[in-house]
Amino acid sequence: IFYRYMKRILIIEDNEILLFTMQYILEKEGYQLNIAKTGKEAISLLAQYEYSLILTDIMLPYSNGYEIIGAVRQGGLNCATPIIIVSALQNYDSIVEGFDVGADDYLKKPFSPPELLARVKSRIHKG
Repeated sequence: IFYRYMKRILIIEDNEILLFTMQYILEKEGYQLNIAKTGKEAISLLAQYEYSLILTDIMLPYSNGYEIIGAVRQGGLNCATPIIIVSALQNYDSIVEGFDVGADDYLKKPFSPPELLARVKSRIHKG
């Protein structure tokens, strides 16, 4: 379990209930978390910390998850960090666009806690 304490995850989510749920699940597993509720907050945190994983919603205030992913992938501190989109958008075009801009995985809301954990562990511990 100790290795998880060294893993930092950025959660970008503006829905308080989903944010609380993800926080509870991941903190219980020992992950360190940073929280952003807007794209602006996310970009600021991405410049300050190195992350093992980024979980982002698509529909966010002031910018969307696609723009955040694009900014991450253009270079800088977290350009190679795995990104999982966590979104209620479930149509084919939204999912494909997520992968086109650089996401590594797509988790549909509502999600089950075991599925969230499985995807997080899979992406963080892949290499």
